[in-house]
Amino acid sequence: MDINHIELNPASVAGLYKNHLVETGGTTPPVPKPVSLPSSPEKTGPAPAEWKALGNNGKQVLVLVDRKDVVYLPDQELNFLTGILSACKMNLADVAILNLHQYPGSGYKELVPFFNSKKVLLFGVEPAAIDLPLDFPSFQAQAFNGTTYLWSPDLGTMETDKLLKTKLWVSLKQLFNI
Repeated sequence: MDINHIELNPASVAGLYKNHLVETGGTTPPVPKPVSLPSSPEKTGPAPAEWKALGNNGKQVLVLVDRKDVVYLPDQELNFLTGILSACKMNLADVAILNLHQYPGSGYKELVPFFNSKKVLLFGVEPAAIDLPLDFPSFQAQAFNGTTYLWSPDLGTMETDKLLKTKLWVSLKQLFNI
């Protein structure tokens, strides 16, 4: 079924046009309960209750990664991330790490409210991948709708590149007021 051939039952049509289509003699048919539709058919993420993140999210910092074949991060990258968090005076209890590879189609509109995120760190995940409607360079903190986003290359790439680590550290110091 395509957009030009959508079939609606009579109760749905009556609910959509209850005051505009026909006069029913003072009685209105029962209006069906609203149904949430995904914003686009190819972007249907899991229900929020299914999201499993590593960490306790104590400081409302969401860390998004995209790693295949692991639940969260490979051990070496997790160790690198915990070192970064330590330098920022945080630990795993302060953040929530979510591997988007496990949850394709998840966007910022679902993730940020569910995790109540004040800051979102995107490691190897570009802003467009979570449907952010803005484009900004890597290592630049960007505020949007009460949340600050920072994206950078994936942790594995940064771990071996001193220049990238330096850029990340400068950005994190600004983001977390260190």
